[in-house]
Amino acid sequence: MPAQVREMPMSGAVQPQFHPAGFDGELRTALDDMRAGRWRSTCELLRNCRTWGVRTSRSQVLAAALVAAQGDAVEAWLQEEPSADALMMRARVRVQQALGARRAGKRGVGLLADRARAACFEAARYGPADPVPWVCLVALAQLDWPEEGRRRPEHQAQPPEYMLPSGPWVLLHEADKRDPGSREAWHRMIQALRAYGANLHDVVQWIRSWAPDGSPLLLLPLYVHAEHYATGRARGALTPLYWTSDPISHYAWRALEGWFWYADRTEWSAQDLNHLAQALFSTGLYAEAAPVFEAIGPFVTPEPWKYIAEAPDLWLEQFERARDKCLAAAAGDTRYAARRR
Repeated sequence: MPAQVREMPMSGAVQPQFHPAGFDGELRTALDDMRAGRWRSTCELLRNCRTWGVRTSRSQVLAAALVAAQGDAVEAWLQEEPSADALMMRARVRVQQALGARRAGKRGVGLLADRARAACFEAARYGPADPVPWVCLVALAQLDWPEEGRRRPEHQAQPPEYMLPSGPWVLLHEADKRDPGSREAWHRMIQALRAYGANLHDVVQWIRSWAPDGSPLLLLPLYVHAEHYATGRARGALTPLYWTSDPISHYAWRALEGWFWYADRTEWSAQDLNHLAQALFSTGLYAEAAPVFEAIGPFVTPEPWKYIAEAPDLWLEQFERARDKCLAAAAGDTRYAARRR
C-alpha cells in the first residue's frame, strides 16, 4: 500500500485516508525523512517518546516503511552515530525483513530470522531497559516450527496458567516486565500461538479476565474472532450470525466500556478503533458504535472490514454502510447524546 496519504471517495463528510503514522503527526515527518535516507529526525523522535508504548509503535511503523522502501537510513545512522536507538532500529528492520520473507514465501527465512535474532540480542544488551528488542524476539517466534519438540527452547516455555499452551512466554515476560501490557508484545504472542495451532479463544479469554481498564489488550478477543470469522467464512462454514453470540457481544461491550472510554487517546491505534467499531456493528450495537466511528475519523483500515464485506475489495463500502447505519441509530439515542456532552 502506498506510504503517502491515500484519499478515497466516501459518502459523507469524512474523506478516509491511509497513512502508516495514523494519528501520530510527529511520526509522519520522521517517516518521510527515513525514506529519503535522513535519520536524525527519527533519532530525536525515539529519544522523546512519552511512553514505551509510543516508542514501540513508532519503531514498528518506521521499520515497516524502511523495508518497503528498501531504505538504508538505519545503517547510515549506525555508521555515523552508533547508539542503542540505532541498534534497536536495526533489529526492527531485520525482524520486518524476516517476517516479510515468510509472508512472500521466499527462501532463506531461517537465515534472515537468525540474523534478526542476533540483532535483537545485541540491541537488548545496549538498551537493557528497552522492551522493543524483546517484542521483536516474540515476533520472530512465529517463524519457528509448529511442532513443540522442534521449536527453540524459548519458544516452548510453560505458560503462566496450566490450561494455556506452551509458547514464547519467557520472551513475552521480558517485554512485559519492561512495558506492562505492551500492546504489540501480546499481539505478537497471539501470532506465534496461532502459527503453532494453539486454541486462541482460551488464551484471549484468560487475557480479558485480568486486563485492566484502559488496556488495549481488551481488544485482543475481537482480533481473534475477526480472523476466525474470516477463515471460517472463506470455507463457507460461518455466517454473519456468528457475531450474535453472547461471548462476542460481551467482549465488544467490555472493550467499549473498559478501553474506549478509559484509554489514553494520544495512543489510540486506528486498527484497534476499526476492530471495535466492526465488532459493535456486527453484534447489533449500532448506537454504541457511533462514537467509535467518530473517533476513527478518516483513519479507516481494510481489516477487519474486508472480513465482513461482500467481497474483500468492497471493504470501504462496507465501512461506509456500517458507519452510516450506526450514526443514524445514534441520532435519537439519549444515552449517546449524554456521552457526547
